[in-house]
Amino acid sequence: MQAGRNCPLDYRLRADSFAGEPLFDCQTLYVVGGLYGNRQALHALEKRLAAEPGARAVFNGDAHWFDLDPDVFADIEARLAAHTVLRGNVETELGRPGNDDAGCGCAYPDSVDDQTVARSNQIHARLSGTVAQLPGMAAQLADRPATALVSVAGRRIAITHGDEESLAGWQCARTALATAARQQALQDWMAAHALSVLATSHTCAAAAFCRSGFAVINNGAAGMPNFNNGRYGLVTRIATQAHPSALYRAELDGLVIEAVPLNYNHAQFIDEFDRQWPADSPAALSYRERVMRGGGDAPQAALLGGFALAQTLCAMGAID
Repeated sequence: MQAGRNCPLDYRLRADSFAGEPLFDCQTLYVVGGLYGNRQALHALEKRLAAEPGARAVFNGDAHWFDLDPDVFADIEARLAAHTVLRGNVETELGRPGNDDAGCGCAYPDSVDDQTVARSNQIHARLSGTVAQLPGMAAQLADRPATALVSVAGRRIAITHGDEESLAGWQCARTALATAARQQALQDWMAAHALSVLATSHTCAAAAFCRSGFAVINNGAAGMPNFNNGRYGLVTRIATQAHPSALYRAELDGLVIEAVPLNYNHAQFIDEFDRQWPADSPAALSYRERVMRGGGDAPQAALLGGFALAQTLCAMGAID
């Protein structure tokens, strides 16, 4: 099987991954998946956190991807140190240099074309060279946990990168999450583990579903545009009070579960992106159009049940 499509055996999550006591309890939680090396998005998140004293953040993987410059990579790592940080497939594979069997570790489904998979493997190979220039970095990335169990106002929140079974699982992608069978399976699993919310990422496309007793929310990408109405990243926010800038939300047993835009400085980001990934580079070919023009779907495409738009849709980041 092509590297980038196969799923390593150690991506399988332990059955007790979400057992035991939560790492912490808070009133406001941000879950940040797919930062992708976007320092400007990280700055936007830091400003949000500073405006909400007591808010906690969990980065649930793929914090790196476009940060090919060792100085950029190291700067992001230094700033992540203030938060709870998990590993995604990017960090997992960067943490074991020299093993190319899994490539980028994305475990891409058949719906993703071979050229995209090949370019992701090329990005991973170049990023591995960046990590090799930073002493101790590979071990630092490899040492991160794959999951976290936290609490918001006493409600148990499961956090991982892919899905509840695999670090790079795709069963929280829109197509899977939209099916009745998958929704029922998640409801049964979450009830058995006394969980209220599963927060995930990995698929690069936001999705959200809520029904009585549980919710699943996939923030898509914090460091890239997700929708066709602007250039902004997206993060998950779970709290006891709603945020005025939320794009969409659901309410569940005293919790407000939201997707909140990250309106980062696009001009600075694209300058940094182009400096690291010039035209015809694998990252430019795969991502620059999305970075410039936004995602292909409207925000409503992410709403699979129980969530509703929280504000009138408008251009949330200018698109030329």
